[in-house]
Amino acid sequence: MEAAVLPKMSTPGRSENNLKFICELVARPGALHSSLDEDYNMCTGSETVTVVLPAQCSVYQLRLHICMQAQEQNCHPDPFAILDPEKYTLLYERADEWYEAYDDCQVIRTLDIPWSSEDPQCLSAHVVVKLLEESDSEEKKKQQQCLSSLIGHDLEKDASNRIGELTFTRRKLASPRRQELKKRDDQLYATEPWTTSIPMPADLQDWLNRKLCVNFHYMSKFSFSIQVDFSATPDVLLQYFRRVMADQGLEYDPSEGLVLKVTGREEFLSGSHILRDFLWVRQCLRANQDLHLSVVPVSQLPSEANNFEDWPLVDGFSGQFSSHDDLRLEGKNLEDIFMISLWDCKRKFRVKLLGFDIPKLPSKCPQSVYVEATILYGNKILSSVSWAPKAFADEVLWNEWLDFDVLLTDLPRGAKLGLTINAWSSDNPAGTKDPKSPSSSVNKTPDLQKAKGNMLYFVNLLLIDHRSVLSQGPHTLHMWSHPNLEEGAITYQADKLSSATNPDVSDSMAISFLLDRYSFPVVLPNSLGSSDPSGRPGSSTRSDAASDSPLSKVFPQKLREDSVHYTSSLPHYLRCVDWMDRRVVEDVHWLLGNWDPAELDLSVALELLSMDFPDEVVRRLAVQRLESLSNDDVLMYLLQLVQTLKVEPYHDSVLAQFLIRRALRSKRIGHFFFWYVRSEVAGCPYFRQRMAVILEAYLLGCGQAMLDSFIQQVQVVDELHKVASDIKTLYPEKTDLPSAAPIKLQEFLRNSKLPSEFLLPFDPRIRAGKIQVEKCKVMNSKKKPLWLEFDPMPSPSSSTPVGIIFKQGDDLRQDMLIIQTLALMDSIWQEKSLDLNLIPYGCIATGHNIGMIEIVRDAVTIAAVQRNHGGTIGAFRNDALFEWLKSKCPLQEIHFKTMERFMKSCAGYCVATYILGVGDRHNDNIMITDQGNLFHIDFGHILGHKKYFLGVSRERVPFVLTPDFLYLMGRVKGRNSLYFQRFQDTCIQAYLLLRSHSRLLITLFSLMLLTGIPELSASEDMRYLRQALQEDQSEEEAKQNFLEQIADCEKQGWTVQANFWFHMLIKQGDMSFI
Repeated sequence: MEAAVLPKMSTPGRSENNLKFICELVARPGALHSSLDEDYNMCTGSETVTVVLPAQCSVYQLRLHICMQAQEQNCHPDPFAILDPEKYTLLYERADEWYEAYDDCQVIRTLDIPWSSEDPQCLSAHVVVKLLEESDSEEKKKQQQCLSSLIGHDLEKDASNRIGELTFTRRKLASPRRQELKKRDDQLYATEPWTTSIPMPADLQDWLNRKLCVNFHYMSKFSFSIQVDFSATPDVLLQYFRRVMADQGLEYDPSEGLVLKVTGREEFLSGSHILRDFLWVRQCLRANQDLHLSVVPVSQLPSEANNFEDWPLVDGFSGQFSSHDDLRLEGKNLEDIFMISLWDCKRKFRVKLLGFDIPKLPSKCPQSVYVEATILYGNKILSSVSWAPKAFADEVLWNEWLDFDVLLTDLPRGAKLGLTINAWSSDNPAGTKDPKSPSSSVNKTPDLQKAKGNMLYFVNLLLIDHRSVLSQGPHTLHMWSHPNLEEGAITYQADKLSSATNPDVSDSMAISFLLDRYSFPVVLPNSLGSSDPSGRPGSSTRSDAASDSPLSKVFPQKLREDSVHYTSSLPHYLRCVDWMDRRVVEDVHWLLGNWDPAELDLSVALELLSMDFPDEVVRRLAVQRLESLSNDDVLMYLLQLVQTLKVEPYHDSVLAQFLIRRALRSKRIGHFFFWYVRSEVAGCPYFRQRMAVILEAYLLGCGQAMLDSFIQQVQVVDELHKVASDIKTLYPEKTDLPSAAPIKLQEFLRNSKLPSEFLLPFDPRIRAGKIQVEKCKVMNSKKKPLWLEFDPMPSPSSSTPVGIIFKQGDDLRQDMLIIQTLALMDSIWQEKSLDLNLIPYGCIATGHNIGMIEIVRDAVTIAAVQRNHGGTIGAFRNDALFEWLKSKCPLQEIHFKTMERFMKSCAGYCVATYILGVGDRHNDNIMITDQGNLFHIDFGHILGHKKYFLGVSRERVPFVLTPDFLYLMGRVKGRNSLYFQRFQDTCIQAYLLLRSHSRLLITLFSLMLLTGIPELSASEDMRYLRQALQEDQSEEEAKQNFLEQIADCEKQGWTVQANFWFHMLIKQGDMSFI
């Protein structure tokens, strides 16, 4: 953030070591969220005191001096109350906003306050000391209840400590929120369009030579239509509308602003985009239907006002301290020392383990355990020590110090102390050392799988907290149980990344230990030196920390010119950095500070946000690159960006602020940001508080219309979750559904409290109405998903019900990842004018193992087609699919387009499912539309993970290309055909295009490791992607490899047909032959 800059005055005699504060004492409460400047300007009767104190003093010392002066001058009713930050707040005004000096440990010279040079003796500033009003009003309670319901977690129960990370973060995140809301145009925010920059697909190119029919509907009073060019903009359409209204003498208010809304949808045509770039216009062309637009007065748009009370802003440099030169002990008297620089602490870091206790021993526990302590940085173990094993009991004591081979001065910001309790046996592969000799191993990472096999409990403590203060003294932390394989996979490396403690304090394992204590707070300095050209005394940020680096004296211009050539190697270089060597880190920070973010490839920037790079300066550079992304691109990668919040050492981060700002700027991003983060709140306890506080920061600024929409959506999810749970209780897994199941479901739905309308969580452009109970059913599969139909919104173009599959019991984040990747692949292909007709249908996780899936209309499964052409034997009929499509498209011209669409979509999904290693491909999760569009559903097995039956893999081909698919392309008994040749050529073109983006695809999947989804839970899972993309092969070799895969599929096609037949037998329960 930018500091208030005042040029330094070289006035003779002025002291740079002392600062003067003119303090106005306001001993009456006032609403901090209201117009503060007006409030304070009215305080003419308030008392004023002046204090002068050393620049290295803390905010608490400022409070103390104000208290002493107020008592001496007898100008305040309760001077000692000023010392309590819960009663009195210190405020200053900057750029028409009021800021609070929130952190009592902050050095006053680092305050981002407007300093005045009027006093010839020292710099001065004006502050207001104001009595806080009671905050637990009824309105505030209602606000918090609403937020807790939307978030799925009550943060108020966690917010006990004023300077704890939760409360601190809530206050810090108010600033980017306020800044974004100041710039936001409510009308643009409410009417953000859905557009694309992808060229018009070839099958729609003919439309560009015609006119588009646009139907206007004005407030249900009258309608008319016009013909316009595809190059027209929304403003041109509104000009047409006003002209027709004037010519016809129709009444409307010409002074009122108007917007164009797609009739029956929550979608707008706005901005300077031309008509052919709007997604809905292209959808109308594909469906061969007119464009219907409702002309809506701006005054009738839902209110985007923010009605929540917000916190006052906090000083922008809270959590940062002065330079090392200012803090160093050398040459200071004791009374001049207020805190100690961490870089003055040359002793080794050490821990005294007191012991642990657990209220109740687990049913299965080892005879002996040992405790291991590690210094963690991101997912890396920098050093470790372990204590001798002892017999496992409900209370075990050690009372023993162990030293790490790490100096305190070398600890990087974000480093954690990791503590684990591990099972011990005489042949334990982890082997502890003699307790008298610490088992330190700098930069040596133990075998992760062995460690996981022995780990029973874990917990981590940030050694340098969110305020840049070193942890000291005694600690008791409640630990997490490490789940075994039967209990489900842990969130990937949460035992290294999470700094949360177990909230179940009454039943969890508690470990107690002692860190060295010091007479003063030990803080991490901002920088080495105190040179700064601004008027803010001693201000410098950690990003300037490397200004004294030797590299800064060398080739800065040369680096800027050549950086573009090194960007692809930057992650590899940074992985080799010794982050425990402060001088090396200063050089790296200087290097990154001079790097042009625009030169970073997007895939490199995303890679720098992975768990390999916890350094704040590295991550800031990556986020600076993301700042230039369009809303469409942010939306494309939002799933991964939310996951990378888990890598951040602290709740408040550059990435968190970036995501909040972009969500507040765009309703599209905000909608999906809400659901992506909310599902993590529900399903990931190790990062629950972090996700909850970030989601709260967004909700406080998203506007009333978005809040009302989220309330409806959450109500729908909660009600359907209850219904799904009741159905699963009635009809447990692995049982056939009785004929009464639909009737029972309909009874539950009638008794539920579903809202009359709501936006779909997986597509906020679609508003669903009342549920059509009689059309709902329970689907006959293991998890008993619900097939639900809702009324559509009134529209001249469609009356098709809104279809949703509600699923409970499956982690839909894996499906979301595959569908997101399909959408990315589709955009890569379409950028090169290759439209393969993929259908990335809507799918979203709305909580822990619950979610919604879009029903694709006019589509059936391949199994249904085959069943209609000979029952289970239909799986072996090569012409079944051909005959079915022929019945749907009797006209030769339409049939030709259908064959073309089938060939392209089949090629697209063959390439996509091969690269993604999609398994469990049977004829019930491959579907086809009436127009011949093939597509895959249900991505429960990916990255080469096969499904087995009786220990034998049922899949023997790299992707599904069955004889009936080949028959459609004219490929019968190996005979050449034009369609099959084009199929091969299309596959190769699509495959090679994706290979050129292999780094991006692999990076996106590696970031999703953080979800802990079962088939993406280890870095080894990335090997399949690299092998499928043939990263190490030439383009010609990769092309030949894919042609061999096609040949293999053709050769083994009968095995797929047999698998399809076997699946249908199982489905209908005919297993008598086994």
